[in-house]
Amino acid sequence: MKTYGMIAEFSSPAALMDAAKQVRTAGYSKFDCHSPFPIHGMDEAMGLKRSPVGYIVGGMAALGAVIGFSLQTWVTTDAYPLVISGKPLFSWQAYIIITFALFVLFGAFGAVIGMFRLNRLPRLHHPLFYSEQFARVTDDGFMLHIEADDTQFDEEKTEAFLASVGGTNIELVRGA
Repeated sequence: MKTYGMIAEFSSPAALMDAAKQVRTAGYSKFDCHSPFPIHGMDEAMGLKRSPVGYIVGGMAALGAVIGFSLQTWVTTDAYPLVISGKPLFSWQAYIIITFALFVLFGAFGAVIGMFRLNRLPRLHHPLFYSEQFARVTDDGFMLHIEADDTQFDEEKTEAFLASVGGTNIELVRGA
């Protein structure tokens, strides 16, 4: 069986946050923290960058607005030019509703698709599910796992390091 990594349990959110800071300082880059609720400041403790989802949503929303406005402009001026009551062919004020609707629609699609892609979803199975203690994360467990793909990972050294930063119930996770 392939080794996925090592997981350790911590007693509280503060202990988990301190451990995350120490793991990052020690040079580990492929690790993650798990808790039953969000912990304020954990992103900074882990050294994570700001999520690019906002840029994806903004870009997709702008694309939707441009597509909506351009389509209406093309339809009313080139494809089906109709002069109604002496109004000009290009009457941009009438385009705002559809432009805004496509702005919101494309932004929503960008949010959903961007979130799925950045979180690498759908993932029907994760190797951490082989861990006996990982099920406690959804109830009262505060866990930190370090992946075996990390350049710093060594079974004995990583286990000793996790114990030194306050980890208990340290388990080597092996998967299929």
